[in-house]
Amino acid sequence: MFAKYSSTLQLGYWIVEALVDRQTEFYPRGGLSQLVSKSIDGTDVFLSNRSLVWQKRGLSQLKAAGIQAILDHHGLPGVQTANQQFTGRCTSDVEFYTETNYHRALIWTAVMATLSHLDSDFGSVFAIEAVNEPIMNAQQTPGYGDFQNNFVRVVRAIEIIMGIPVPGNALSTPITTSNFTAAITTAINTNFNDYFNDEVRSALQDSIPILEGLANQLNIPAIFDFHLSSAPLNSSPGKQLLTTNFGGVADASEDAYLSSICNLQRVQQDASQGDSPLWFGEWALSTQFSASDDFLVKWADAQKLAYSQGQGWIKRLPRLVILDVNGEPQYVNAQLSG
Repeated sequence: MFAKYSSTLQLGYWIVEALVDRQTEFYPRGGLSQLVSKSIDGTDVFLSNRSLVWQKRGLSQLKAAGIQAILDHHGLPGVQTANQQFTGRCTSDVEFYTETNYHRALIWTAVMATLSHLDSDFGSVFAIEAVNEPIMNAQQTPGYGDFQNNFVRVVRAIEIIMGIPVPGNALSTPITTSNFTAAITTAINTNFNDYFNDEVRSALQDSIPILEGLANQLNIPAIFDFHLSSAPLNSSPGKQLLTTNFGGVADASEDAYLSSICNLQRVQQDASQGDSPLWFGEWALSTQFSASDDFLVKWADAQKLAYSQGQGWIKRLPRLVILDVNGEPQYVNAQLSG
């Protein structure tokens, strides 16, 4: 067990601005450019695609500070959860669970997976989250399971094309070009296996013009000249990540919470389905009742013990707070209290 600082970057699909329907969807521009800061052709980074430039600024700062990053798809096309501000549009009109919006999310995935490997400013990125807090009722999410599978396929397809080993999978035709978008074209025209099903190949195809535009706009030469060596030498297929916020799965009492978490079988259940190794990407100290500081320490320790049965876990430190006598959160007090 070891500790490492990480930062979860909560991103909307609109950070890839080509995916936004400007006739019906109204989202801010300029996020990706803020995520990574660099001079582009000797000019300021405030370009028409400011969202990606801003994203690049933040990522370069995290990389310089030695902080690892998770790209968290927080706001999905069409909105994935009703009446939640984190979706980017607080509305009861949930439309993510459609073929059209699944497809847009897969294009977003292809773009982010490519940038994570080929743009040096993304060098601290170690995970991409598919969906933040989706609806948990399968009756309300038709096709969502297929989307989850295709999300993994898209990421793996990008890695395979780059020459990153993915156990049990290889391209039918070797990549001979140093142009990554041309390599995508070769792969989708010559591979028709499980990893390159119709939807995955379509999403990869639709990502090509976006990647070509970003290569020029954000000065990412590796997209046009990657030589199968632009990906880091220690690159490897990613792990499964699970985000969990405890609530609604136990009675609102201390004993019920501790009993539930101490009997959690999530790691074992996922392993039986082939979802292993498993990282717990986020967990919280929130409760459905007024909890004492003493219980919060027990609650944190019990969760850490349960989630340590997997590959590991990540805790958002800003949430590890204990209130002082004036009701103000005290990060130092939380640290001293374990």
